[in-house]
Amino acid sequence: MDFFDSHAHYNDERFLENRDNLIKEMYENEITNIVCSGYNLDSSTDAINLSKSFPHILATCGISPNDITQDVDKDVEKIELLAKEDKVVAIGEIGLDYYWNKDNKEKQREVFIAQIDIANKLNLPIVIHTREATVDTIEILKENLPVKRGVFHCCPLNQELIKEGLKLGFYISFSGNITFKNAKSEDCIKLVPLDRLLIETDSPYLSPEPFRGKTNTSLNVKLVAKKIAEVKELSLSEVAKITNENAKRIFEIK
Repeated sequence: MDFFDSHAHYNDERFLENRDNLIKEMYENEITNIVCSGYNLDSSTDAINLSKSFPHILATCGISPNDITQDVDKDVEKIELLAKEDKVVAIGEIGLDYYWNKDNKEKQREVFIAQIDIANKLNLPIVIHTREATVDTIEILKENLPVKRGVFHCCPLNQELIKEGLKLGFYISFSGNITFKNAKSEDCIKLVPLDRLLIETDSPYLSPEPFRGKTNTSLNVKLVAKKIAEVKELSLSEVAKITNENAKRIFEIK
Protein backbone atom coordinates (compact mmCIF):
# COMPACT_ATOMS: atom_id res chain seq x y z
CA MET A 1 0.00 0.00 0.00
CA ASP A 2 1.11 3.57 -0.71
CA PHE A 3 -0.08 6.28 1.68
CA PHE A 4 0.01 9.99 0.87
CA ASP A 5 0.32 12.33 3.87
CA SER A 6 -1.11 15.48 2.33
CA HIS A 7 -0.03 17.84 5.14
CA ALA A 8 2.85 17.64 7.60
CA HIS A 9 5.41 19.97 9.15
CA TYR A 10 8.87 18.44 9.03
CA ASN A 11 9.98 22.07 9.04
CA ASP A 12 8.95 22.20 12.71
CA GLU A 13 11.76 22.57 15.26
CA ARG A 14 10.63 19.39 17.03
CA PHE A 15 12.00 17.39 14.11
CA LEU A 16 15.34 19.14 13.73
CA GLU A 17 17.46 16.53 15.53
CA ASN A 18 16.36 13.42 13.65
CA ARG A 19 14.23 14.46 10.73
CA ASP A 20 16.43 13.11 7.93
CA ASN A 21 16.30 9.61 9.36
CA LEU A 22 12.61 10.02 10.16
CA ILE A 23 11.75 11.07 6.61
CA LYS A 24 13.66 8.08 5.23
CA GLU A 25 11.78 5.84 7.66
CA MET A 26 8.46 7.12 6.36
CA TYR A 27 9.25 6.02 2.82
CA GLU A 28 10.38 2.59 4.04
CA ASN A 29 7.00 2.21 5.79
CA GLU A 30 4.69 2.86 2.82
CA ILE A 31 4.39 6.64 3.26
CA THR A 32 5.46 7.30 -0.31
CA ASN A 33 4.51 10.98 -0.56
CA ILE A 34 4.46 13.76 2.03
CA VAL A 35 3.53 17.41 1.54
CA CYS A 36 5.63 19.56 3.87
CA SER A 37 3.61 22.69 4.41
CA GLY A 38 4.96 26.18 5.00
CA TYR A 39 3.24 28.70 7.24
CA ASN A 40 5.70 31.64 7.13
CA LEU A 41 8.76 32.61 5.12
CA ASP A 42 11.29 30.53 7.05
CA SER A 43 9.17 27.39 7.19
CA SER A 44 8.24 27.73 3.52
CA THR A 45 11.91 27.99 2.57
CA ASP A 46 12.70 24.99 4.75
CA ALA A 47 9.90 22.95 3.16
CA ILE A 48 11.29 23.70 -0.29
CA ASN A 49 14.81 22.73 0.79
CA LEU A 50 13.50 19.44 2.17
CA SER A 51 11.70 18.76 -1.09
CA LYS A 52 15.01 19.14 -2.91
CA SER A 53 16.69 16.65 -0.58
CA PHE A 54 14.06 13.91 -0.65
CA PRO A 55 12.23 12.74 -3.78
CA HIS A 56 9.04 11.83 -1.87
CA ILE A 57 8.73 15.27 -0.19
CA LEU A 58 6.69 18.04 -1.83
CA ALA A 59 6.30 21.58 -0.53
CA THR A 60 3.77 24.33 -0.09
CA CYS A 61 4.55 27.92 0.81
CA GLY A 62 2.41 30.59 2.40
CA ILE A 63 1.76 32.89 5.34
CA SER A 64 -0.75 31.41 7.77
CA PRO A 65 -3.25 33.58 9.68
CA ASN A 66 -1.24 32.84 12.82
CA ASP A 67 1.99 34.19 11.33
CA ILE A 68 1.01 37.70 10.30
CA THR A 69 3.75 40.16 11.25
CA GLN A 70 4.25 43.86 10.64
CA ASP A 71 6.17 42.90 7.49
CA VAL A 72 3.47 40.59 6.17
CA ASP A 73 2.96 42.52 2.91
CA LYS A 74 6.64 42.10 2.05
CA ASP A 75 6.47 38.47 3.16
CA VAL A 76 3.60 37.80 0.77
CA GLU A 77 5.64 39.25 -2.09
CA LYS A 78 8.48 36.87 -1.22
CA ILE A 79 6.06 33.93 -1.09
CA GLU A 80 5.25 34.55 -4.73
CA LEU A 81 8.92 34.14 -5.60
CA LEU A 82 9.29 30.98 -3.51
CA ALA A 83 6.19 29.47 -5.09
CA LYS A 84 7.92 29.31 -8.46
CA GLU A 85 10.25 26.56 -7.22
CA ASP A 86 9.79 23.22 -8.98
CA LYS A 87 8.37 21.08 -6.17
CA VAL A 88 5.96 23.65 -4.74
CA VAL A 89 2.50 22.14 -5.27
CA ALA A 90 0.26 24.73 -3.58
CA ILE A 91 0.01 28.07 -1.81
CA GLY A 92 -0.54 27.38 1.85
CA GLU A 93 -1.25 27.04 4.49
CA ILE A 94 -3.34 30.21 4.29
CA GLY A 95 -6.71 31.26 5.62
CA LEU A 96 -8.40 32.62 8.73
CA ASP A 97 -8.06 31.80 12.43
CA TYR A 98 -10.40 33.64 14.77
CA TYR A 99 -9.67 31.24 17.62
CA TRP A 100 -6.08 32.33 18.22
CA ASN A 101 -6.27 35.80 16.65
CA LYS A 102 -9.35 37.95 17.12
CA ASP A 103 -7.74 41.39 16.88
CA ASN A 104 -6.55 41.40 13.26
CA LYS A 105 -9.45 39.86 11.38
CA GLU A 106 -9.40 42.42 8.59
CA LYS A 107 -5.67 41.92 8.00
CA GLN A 108 -6.15 38.15 7.99
CA ARG A 109 -8.79 38.50 5.28
CA GLU A 110 -6.55 40.82 3.25
CA VAL A 111 -3.56 38.44 3.43
CA PHE A 112 -5.75 35.45 2.58
CA ILE A 113 -7.08 37.15 -0.55
CA ALA A 114 -3.62 38.34 -1.60
CA GLN A 115 -2.32 34.77 -1.49
CA ILE A 116 -5.31 33.43 -3.42
CA ASP A 117 -4.33 35.96 -6.08
CA ILE A 118 -0.81 34.52 -6.13
CA ALA A 119 -2.20 31.00 -6.49
CA ASN A 120 -4.28 32.10 -9.46
CA LYS A 121 -1.35 33.92 -11.03
CA LEU A 122 0.85 30.81 -10.72
CA ASN A 123 -1.91 28.30 -11.53
CA LEU A 124 -1.63 26.54 -8.16
CA PRO A 125 -4.25 25.23 -5.71
CA ILE A 126 -4.41 26.54 -2.15
CA VAL A 127 -4.25 24.82 1.24
CA ILE A 128 -6.70 26.35 3.69
CA HIS A 129 -6.38 26.71 7.46
CA THR A 130 -9.66 27.83 9.00
CA ARG A 131 -10.69 27.90 12.64
CA GLU A 132 -13.83 29.49 14.03
CA ALA A 133 -14.11 31.52 10.81
CA THR A 134 -16.46 29.46 8.66
CA VAL A 135 -18.66 32.28 7.38
CA ASP A 136 -15.80 34.59 6.39
CA THR A 137 -13.77 31.76 4.87
CA ILE A 138 -16.60 30.64 2.60
CA GLU A 139 -17.51 34.22 1.69
CA ILE A 140 -13.92 34.99 0.65
CA LEU A 141 -13.69 31.82 -1.41
CA LYS A 142 -16.95 32.56 -3.20
CA GLU A 143 -15.77 36.05 -4.08
CA ASN A 144 -12.15 35.06 -4.85
CA LEU A 145 -12.49 31.50 -6.10
CA PRO A 146 -9.11 29.84 -6.74
CA VAL A 147 -9.00 28.55 -10.30
CA LYS A 148 -7.28 25.34 -9.20
CA ARG A 149 -9.40 25.13 -6.03
CA GLY A 150 -7.52 23.39 -3.21
CA VAL A 151 -7.79 21.62 0.13
CA PHE A 152 -9.41 22.29 3.47
CA HIS A 153 -6.52 20.96 5.54
CA CYS A 154 -7.20 19.35 8.92
CA CYS A 155 -10.80 20.17 8.12
CA PRO A 156 -12.84 21.24 11.13
CA LEU A 157 -15.61 18.77 11.94
CA ASN A 158 -18.24 21.27 10.85
CA GLN A 159 -20.84 19.88 8.49
CA GLU A 160 -21.82 23.27 7.07
CA LEU A 161 -18.20 24.12 6.25
CA ILE A 162 -17.71 20.75 4.56
CA LYS A 163 -20.91 21.08 2.52
CA GLU A 164 -20.02 24.58 1.33
CA GLY A 165 -16.42 23.62 0.62
CA LEU A 166 -17.54 20.68 -1.49
CA LYS A 167 -19.97 22.86 -3.43
CA LEU A 168 -17.09 25.15 -4.32
CA GLY A 169 -15.04 22.23 -5.61
CA PHE A 170 -12.56 21.79 -2.76
CA TYR A 171 -11.04 18.63 -1.35
CA ILE A 172 -11.49 17.76 2.31
CA SER A 173 -8.49 16.49 4.27
CA PHE A 174 -8.98 14.72 7.59
CA SER A 175 -6.33 14.29 10.27
CA GLY A 176 -5.90 12.54 13.61
CA ASN A 177 -8.70 14.45 15.33
CA ILE A 178 -11.29 12.21 13.61
CA THR A 179 -10.11 9.38 15.88
CA PHE A 180 -10.66 11.28 19.14
CA LYS A 181 -13.25 9.63 21.36
CA ASN A 182 -15.62 12.60 21.57
CA ALA A 183 -15.04 13.93 18.04
CA LYS A 184 -18.34 12.67 16.56
CA SER A 185 -16.57 12.61 13.20
CA GLU A 186 -18.58 9.90 11.44
CA ASP A 187 -21.25 12.17 9.95
CA CYS A 188 -18.60 14.55 8.61
CA ILE A 189 -16.64 11.70 7.03
CA LYS A 190 -19.82 10.36 5.41
CA LEU A 191 -20.48 13.76 3.83
CA VAL A 192 -17.29 13.66 1.74
CA PRO A 193 -17.46 11.75 -1.55
CA LEU A 194 -14.57 9.39 -2.18
CA ASP A 195 -13.16 11.48 -5.02
CA ARG A 196 -12.70 14.53 -2.74
CA LEU A 197 -11.15 12.84 0.24
CA LEU A 198 -7.58 13.30 1.53
CA ILE A 199 -5.71 12.12 4.61
CA GLU A 200 -3.00 13.89 6.58
CA THR A 201 -1.23 13.96 9.92
CA ASP A 202 -0.47 17.67 10.43
CA SER A 203 2.68 16.32 12.13
CA PRO A 204 3.93 17.02 14.74
CA TYR A 205 0.43 17.98 15.91
CA LEU A 206 -2.82 16.06 16.43
CA SER A 207 -1.58 12.53 16.98
CA PRO A 208 -4.49 10.13 16.55
CA GLU A 209 -5.66 7.71 19.21
CA PRO A 210 -4.02 5.83 20.87
CA PHE A 211 -1.08 8.26 20.63
CA ARG A 212 -2.96 11.47 21.40
CA GLY A 213 -0.71 14.01 23.11
CA LYS A 214 2.51 12.59 21.68
CA THR A 215 4.58 13.97 18.80
CA ASN A 216 2.86 12.95 15.57
CA THR A 217 4.62 11.55 12.49
CA SER A 218 3.48 10.51 9.04
CA LEU A 219 3.40 6.88 10.14
CA ASN A 220 0.14 7.70 11.89
CA VAL A 221 -1.59 8.65 8.64
CA LYS A 222 -2.47 4.95 8.49
CA LEU A 223 -4.62 5.37 11.61
CA VAL A 224 -6.48 8.24 9.94
CA ALA A 225 -7.04 6.04 6.90
CA LYS A 226 -8.20 3.18 9.14
CA LYS A 227 -10.89 5.37 10.74
CA ILE A 228 -12.13 6.47 7.32
CA ALA A 229 -12.14 2.86 6.12
CA GLU A 230 -14.35 1.87 9.05
CA VAL A 231 -16.84 4.68 8.45
CA LYS A 232 -16.92 4.26 4.66
CA GLU A 233 -16.99 0.44 4.94
CA LEU A 234 -13.91 0.06 2.78
CA SER A 235 -10.64 -1.80 3.16
CA LEU A 236 -7.55 0.05 4.31
CA SER A 237 -5.92 -0.58 0.94
CA GLU A 238 -8.91 0.98 -0.84
CA VAL A 239 -8.67 4.14 1.27
CA ALA A 240 -4.92 4.30 0.66
CA LYS A 241 -5.39 3.98 -3.10
CA ILE A 242 -8.26 6.48 -3.31
CA THR A 243 -6.63 9.18 -1.20
CA ASN A 244 -3.29 8.69 -2.94
CA GLU A 245 -4.92 9.22 -6.34
CA ASN A 246 -6.89 12.23 -5.05
CA ALA A 247 -3.78 13.92 -3.64
CA LYS A 248 -1.88 13.40 -6.88
CA ARG A 249 -4.81 14.88 -8.80
CA ILE A 250 -5.25 18.05 -6.76
CA PHE A 251 -1.49 18.66 -6.51
CA GLU A 252 -0.97 17.65 -10.17
CA ILE A 253 1.68 15.04 -9.46
CA LYS A 254 2.42 12.68 -12.31
